[in-house]
Amino acid sequence: MVMMTHLSTEDPDDGSPLLPEAVEAATPMPLFHRQQAVTKTDSRDFFLSRSENLALSLFLLIGCYSAILVPAYFPSDRVSPLSNNYQQPKDLVLLNLSASVLSGPCQPRWCLDHLKPLACSAGLLDIPVFVQQERPWDLSPPLGLQGTEEHLALALASLPQPGLPPSLRREGSCRRCVVVGNGGVLHGSHLGSHIDQYDIIIRMNNAPVPGFERDAGSRTTIRLMYPEAAPHSANEYKNTTMVALVVFKSLDLDWLTSVVTKQPLSFWSKLWFWREVVEDIPLSPENFRILHPEIIQKTGRVIQEYTLKQGTMVPTLGASAVVMALQLCDQVSLAGFGYDMKQPQTRLHYYESIRMGAMKGQVVHDISAEKLFLRDLVVSGTVADLTGAI
Repeated sequence: MVMMTHLSTEDPDDGSPLLPEAVEAATPMPLFHRQQAVTKTDSRDFFLSRSENLALSLFLLIGCYSAILVPAYFPSDRVSPLSNNYQQPKDLVLLNLSASVLSGPCQPRWCLDHLKPLACSAGLLDIPVFVQQERPWDLSPPLGLQGTEEHLALALASLPQPGLPPSLRREGSCRRCVVVGNGGVLHGSHLGSHIDQYDIIIRMNNAPVPGFERDAGSRTTIRLMYPEAAPHSANEYKNTTMVALVVFKSLDLDWLTSVVTKQPLSFWSKLWFWREVVEDIPLSPENFRILHPEIIQKTGRVIQEYTLKQGTMVPTLGASAVVMALQLCDQVSLAGFGYDMKQPQTRLHYYESIRMGAMKGQVVHDISAEKLFLRDLVVSGTVADLTGAI
């Protein structure tokens, strides 16, 4: 039998009366009613309503997608442009070398004259730069345009001037090119003012310019890129003359048509890009081109001679840009080229904190073979290496 003692409404410690709420709480309640009240309260507190369950499920689902997709769309390893304010150039010798390259007059046909003695020269001459018209293609992208004929026809129809513009043709005055690579060796170089003095400045993908002018320059003549690597900021296109699409799939041509005509892609088409693509580029239709796939194809064939890997070689856009520059300019300089895989802790890109060791995970390109190819161009005097890492 349970013995229940009398509960006092006074505090036994100080003798002061309890508050009314305390008195009510201290009043005994029948056991059955007490259990029933607890059960109702606990059920209401523990279980959520349908609307609350739906809201919580949506919140968790969006959170999971954000955790997976946001890092891919918005890389968090970009270096703040403020970190570009260096006190001194890191290599005065290279800076003086760059100044000497620009100090003399432009030498007509310099690249061609120095390229011809090389064994690889036959495959690097007289390559068309931009796609101008439809034709039969033997290879699929990026080495050709086989299977993209309908998409290509629409893209070409949207371009007022699909071929090589008069300003880039070899006839006329002597021209100097600089191909600005994305390599970390450009960080701290102070070559920006030198780069801006070249007639044609070629850049790749989403390498930023605003905030990095001291090292990378401020102008862009041609930016080679594919949709997923196109800069999203309109500021990146302010001092850009031309955007040249590198085609890796037929959908890339649809993206170009959409950007030029200002007609948005369908929701279904957007799903097939591996990351979010920019929908608007603030340039006129005459400022867009399609890189001729023979540039990629013939660059890959030459690099195949330097590699031990089997199969068709797909070169980086950097190496392809160098070959494109050889078709356009009398003299070519390189800045920001040269990956040193023996130093995994060095900076991979001039605008990011990612280190060189990250390159070990990629299997698409043969960086070592490309470096040998570029080194032959430098040693022969065909091109000048402004940052000294090749």
